[in-house]
Amino acid sequence: MANRAEKEKVVEELTEKFKRSVSVIMTDYRGLNVAEITELRRKLRNSGVDYQVVKNTLARLAAEKVGIEGLEKYLGGPTALAFGYEDPVIPAKELAAFAREHDDLEIKAGIVDGRVIGRDMVKELASLPTREELLAKLLSAMQAPLVGMLNVLLGPMRGFVHVVDGLRKEKEAEAS
Repeated sequence: MANRAEKEKVVEELTEKFKRSVSVIMTDYRGLNVAEITELRRKLRNSGVDYQVVKNTLARLAAEKVGIEGLEKYLGGPTALAFGYEDPVIPAKELAAFAREHDDLEIKAGIVDGRVIGRDMVKELASLPTREELLAKLLSAMQAPLVGMLNVLLGPMRGFVHVVDGLRKEKEAEAS
């Protein structure tokens, strides 16, 4: 990135990603080999997360353009940003899972709703259920009373069927 125009273009792209994302997780990828970084990128891409290695100065400039403050203290050493565009939990969850398997990946910090959060808060974010998990739990909770009511309403019909079946068996026994 030798010339100024290229750097300005990268800053504009990062600014746009910061604006579009619901969460951003900062990592230090030092120690990961090419195959591990490729695996991480693939896993993140499959989850709808954009993972990009950035120059710290350009990331700081882009963050300042969108009004994110407090990022400077985390911008040291190699930095890669994971941009989550749909669910704020997914990038944290995916990176935390990968970091458990690969000790060399270090989560530095995160940005949620324009606020910088530390490593501990990112780990807490990773422990939260995803949007889909929450919707499934909500649907299950809404469905349970309906299933219970259906069972109550079908109870008398089941009883009637058992009585009729018992009478049928009785008649067959008498006929034999």
